[in-house]
This record gives sequence, structure tokens and C-alpha cells, in this order.
Amino acid sequence: MSAQEEAKKKLKDAKVKNVLCFFSDIRGILQSFTIPAKIFTEGSGLEDGIGFDGSSIRGFKSIEQSDMVWVPDATTLEVVPWIEDPIQKSAIMYGDIYEAFAAKGGGRQADCDPRGYVAKNVTEKAKKMGYRAVFGPEIEYFVFESIDPTSLQYDMWVSPNGGAGDSWGPPRVMPKSPETTPGRLMLRPKEAYFRAPPEDSTNDYRNEAAHYMEEMGVDIEYSHHEVATAGQVELDYGPKEVVECGDAFYTYKFVARNIAEKHGLIATFMPKPLYLDNASGMHCHQSLWKGKPFKSKAVFADPDDEYMLSQTARYYIGGLLEHSRALTAICAPTVNSYKRLVPGFEAPINVCWSPRNRSALVRVPQYFKSPSAIRAEYRGVDPSCNPYLALSAQLAAGLDGIKNKIDPGDPLLKDVYELSAREKHELGVGELPTTLRDAIEALTSDEVIQDALGSHIYDAFVSLKTDEWNQYCLYVTPWEIMKYLDY
Repeated sequence: MSAQEEAKKKLKDAKVKNVLCFFSDIRGILQSFTIPAKIFTEGSGLEDGIGFDGSSIRGFKSIEQSDMVWVPDATTLEVVPWIEDPIQKSAIMYGDIYEAFAAKGGGRQADCDPRGYVAKNVTEKAKKMGYRAVFGPEIEYFVFESIDPTSLQYDMWVSPNGGAGDSWGPPRVMPKSPETTPGRLMLRPKEAYFRAPPEDSTNDYRNEAAHYMEEMGVDIEYSHHEVATAGQVELDYGPKEVVECGDAFYTYKFVARNIAEKHGLIATFMPKPLYLDNASGMHCHQSLWKGKPFKSKAVFADPDDEYMLSQTARYYIGGLLEHSRALTAICAPTVNSYKRLVPGFEAPINVCWSPRNRSALVRVPQYFKSPSAIRAEYRGVDPSCNPYLALSAQLAAGLDGIKNKIDPGDPLLKDVYELSAREKHELGVGELPTTLRDAIEALTSDEVIQDALGSHIYDAFVSLKTDEWNQYCLYVTPWEIMKYLDY
């Protein structure tokens, strides 16, 4: 039975009425439109695709070139399990974007499509080099009871160095959250990692979210409360190839947000919503393999090496470090991302690599001495990214490291957070960009990452992010009013 026939059967068996058709814009925001299931089960929707206005999608097309076609990937169809109302019964399905007239005949995929163009092209480049790349992201996010941007509360007692006036201080922005609600035991900032119920009031929510993620094809390996207070959580899913990993990322977000809504909560993937507490990252574990799945050779593993790490893996790490400043624009793509990339909050700001060491930008986990467990963990990513672009850019950087034999040098076996600026300089430890503008400038001089994105997405991305930076620079914040009103 073909994938299309299986999709039709699944829709009919589950009595699905509506299909949410998913794709992403360049920024990484999930796009969706709804098509009656009968268009796919009785009509030609699975074969021909669905036409839409590409000029209304940020970064896609200008108005005179707006006709585009969304072509479904039948293998991605999943029924939404928590919807029981027969009228509302829905499924989701991902698709690629094609130019007008091109879809049915297998013509040109649109170069504005992060999934169908960027992720698939970089994956194909890896295959031509003999590699299959897999990624396993650790996605962190916050769960709040409510967020009202019009009535945020600001802590006006600020010490001369800009920190809180007392021993730890409340967050500058204090949205209501499960763990700051009156009557609950309070989790102190930076002390919530692995806390158990009842202090961890997100446990039931996480269990339900994990249950539905698994029903929708995203296998959760474990979940826990993260370091920050105010409902910061993490659920990790198993490793997948680039396109499938990007799809799983969006399914993860879709489930996380909808189950939060069921509980009267709000799930946000904003990297740094709280002042003076840890932010949300998306550490990306990655490795290369040769051969078919389940019969593959672990390219990154060398049992004779001190760290079980092959020379190919070292070159791959060298590529990640070499292109890290440009990668930051894609992997940490919002103004808010750079409120995370600061010292003091376990942020991966130091451009170096090391086994086990979480103060390095690239870490080699050493949990188990097994070839299949050897991988590189790139820590400079956050969940505001477009996963298709971020994973593809990392893969392109690593492959460039292999192609050009970029040596990352010796691993740094020290806590980089404790090193002085002089010691970092002597050891050759650089730093990631500190603002979105700096990251964009780094991207404009990196031809490898530009080539991975393609000229259309590169130009559109830089334009969108430059506008975003300029808007931020023009805005007068409450902090400025507090700081300078008496000047």
C-alpha cells in the first residue's frame, strides 16, 4: 500500500473531517490552513496539492508572483487524538511548497521553502558525501498561567550594577505561573532543575503532553522540570533525520501549546521571558552515519580514541566552531535570543569544544562508552528558531569542516565560565555575537551558510531580521523610563 493510500485509509478509519495543512514561514512560525478531509480521500488533493497565496507568507513571494502550491507529504499524516467532537475531528499533515504549475509534474520546488528546499537540499549534499545525519534536540520552554503584555509588573528596586536589590529578587517581568501562584511552595530562581511534585506543578501537564506527542508519532525519551522557576520544562524526543526532525519539532510545539490551552495555561517558546532566571535553549545533539538505518556505521565513533571520537567527528566539530558566529543568526534568530546568550545563566557563549563540559559551545556527551552514543551537542540554539533552517545550517557547517579538514584544536577541559578574558584569549576561546545585529553581520560574510540557505531565503531572512532589529532599537522600554526619567 502506498503512502497516499495509507493516508486515505487513516483519514477514513478515524472519521477525520478536517486536515490542518502545515508548513513554516522563513521566520519559523508554523503556518496552517484547513482542508476538508474528503478533498484528500475522494478528490485529488494528495496528488495535486492545494493552491495558496504566497505573498501573504512572510518572506515567500511578492504579490505579482503570489500563486504557489502546497504539496502534502502523505507519510506525515497524524490524527489529532484529543479532539473527539465528530464535527471537529482533525488531522495534521506537512507539505512542501512548489511554484505555480510545477507541483503535479514534479517541477521546481520553491526556493523560499525551508523544508522542501533547504532541509532536503542539505540532506542530499550529506548523502552525496556518503553520510546520513541525525539530530536530537533538547527543547525547553515555559508554561505560564497567563501573560498580559499590557500589565507586566516591573521590579523597580535595582542595584547599581543592574541586578536585583535583595538576595535573589523577583523576575523583572512576573507573569503568573504554576509555581509562583499564592499558596504553592515557591521554586527559587535557578533552583528548579529536576524538582519533584508538588513543587513541580507541571508534572501532570508534561505527562499528558508526552502522551499525545507519542500518539502523534513523536517518541518522548524523558521529560523534567528545567532550571528556571515559573514552569520551565523540557521534553526530549528521539533522534531523526533533518526533515523528520523539523516536522517533529512543529508537532511538539503544536501539542505543547494545545494541551497547555486545555489546562488553562500558555506555553511559550520565547527564549528569555524572565529577568534574572535561566532561559530556554534547544541543544542539538547530532551525528553522522553510513549505511541504511538500523544497519549503520557510527561515523563519529572511534573506540581507540580517548574520548571515543573519530577524526571525522573532530573535523565536523571544527566546522561548527568555524561557522558558529554565522550560525547564531539562524539558531538564535530573535532580539530576545541575546538576552539568553549572556554570562551567568549557563549560556553557550564560549566558542570552544570539550567532552562532558557544558560551558563549551560544542560538547561531546560521555554518558556511555558505546559507538552509537557518540555525538556532538551544539548548544547555541534556542526554540525560537526555524528548525529546518537551524538544523540544515549546522549540518552544512559540519560537512564543511569535514570537506576542508577544519581542526577544532584540543578540547578545553576547564570551566570556561571561570576563565578571565585574558585566559580565554590565550586559549583561543572566542565568543558568540552579543546582539542580533552582530549575528546578522556575521552571516553576511559566511558563504557556506549562505549557500545552505539559498539566495532567496538568505536575502529574505537578512531583510526580515534587520527590520526586526531596527524596530527594537526604536522602541522605548520601561527599563529606560525607570533608568533615565530623572536625568
